[in-house]
Amino acid sequence: MTQPLTAQDAADFCLAHPAVELTYPFGPETEVYKVVRRMFAAMNVDGEHPRITLKADPEDARALVAHFDDIAPGYHMNKKHWISVDLPTTTAPLEELIQASYDLVVAGLPRAERPKP
Repeated sequence: MTQPLTAQDAADFCLAHPAVELTYPFGPETEVYKVVRRMFAAMNVDGEHPRITLKADPEDARALVAHFDDIAPGYHMNKKHWISVDLPTTTAPLEELIQASYDLVVAGLPRAERPKP
């Protein structure tokens, strides 16, 4: 059996990317990870059901929700562009999903503002 990926694993992977800032605009129970002032991940860390919400390509989001039991349309977000992953997860490719979310947000930044790898 695969080792479950936890909220701490998700936080560590988010923070490992260039130019990431951790903020708490919604209170201490919700960590918001931003790259150049734009959110790419929000994680509920206080409560019964921790989850991370990530940006996703709309087609990928539909496929992920259909394929993985622990992935749902984005909690409190645009359901077309965001997904939520229940934590801990043993099935969802969490690191790949975080990377894809970060990459989508960076691609939307003006070229001059994009962080250097």
